[in-house]
Amino acid sequence: MDGRILSGGLQDKDAAGARTGAGTTPAPVVRKNKARRTWWLKQLHSWHWISAAISLVGMMLFAITGITLNHAASISAEPRVSQGSATLPAPLLAQLARTPGEAAPLPAAVAEHLRGVVKLDARGKPAEWSDEEVYVALPGPGRDAWIAIDRASGAVTSELTDRGWVSYLNDLHKGRNTGTAWFWFIDVFAVACIVFTITGLFLLQLHARHRPSTWPLVGLGLLVPVILAILFIH
Repeated sequence: MDGRILSGGLQDKDAAGARTGAGTTPAPVVRKNKARRTWWLKQLHSWHWISAAISLVGMMLFAITGITLNHAASISAEPRVSQGSATLPAPLLAQLARTPGEAAPLPAAVAEHLRGVVKLDARGKPAEWSDEEVYVALPGPGRDAWIAIDRASGAVTSELTDRGWVSYLNDLHKGRNTGTAWFWFIDVFAVACIVFTITGLFLLQLHARHRPSTWPLVGLGLLVPVILAILFIH
C-alpha cells in the first residue's frame, strides 16, 4: 500500500515537473538571448553616438540652411559689387602671347600678380582664351567674380559680387561652387547621417515593446511627407 502511494506520488511529481518544464525556456537559452541582446544594444549605442557626434554640427547647419533656402524670397540681401583694374607689366603680358590649350589656367606668375593687385585668386582656375582677351570666372559660395585681361594692352578688369552670409550658407547646403574638399565633406557627412538614422531605427525596434507609441510615430513621420507629396506637389 505504502509502495503504491509512494510510486503514485513520484509519478505525479514527475508529471508536474514535465508540465512546468514544457512551458518555460531553459536557463542557458535565456542567458544566451540576453547576452546577444546586450551585445547588440552596446554596438548600436556606440555607432549611434559616434555618428551623432560626427554629424551634429553639419546636421544643424543643413537644418538651418534648409529653413533659409525655404524662405529665400523673404530674406532680403543687397549684393555688394566691387570692381578693380590694373595693367599687367610687359614681361607678364608677354606670357599671354601664346594661346594654350582650351580652359588652360593663367601662367602662375600672372595669377600671383593679379592676386596682389585685384585681390582675386585665379591660380589653377580654368580660363577662357580668345584672340582678344583671357577671361577667368571665379564663382564661389555666396559670390560671383571674374577677371578679364586684354591680351594686346595688358589692361585688367575685375568684378566681385558678394551676396552675403545667408547666400554663402545656402550655397554650402547645395554644394554650389564649394570645391573638392567640401564635396567630400558632404559625402562623409551623408554617410554619418545614414549610420545615425539606421542605428536609431534598430534602437527603436529594440525598445519599442516598452514604448507603444514608437511605431505609430515612425509611421506618421513617413506618412505625412508621402501625403503632402501626392496631394500638394504638382
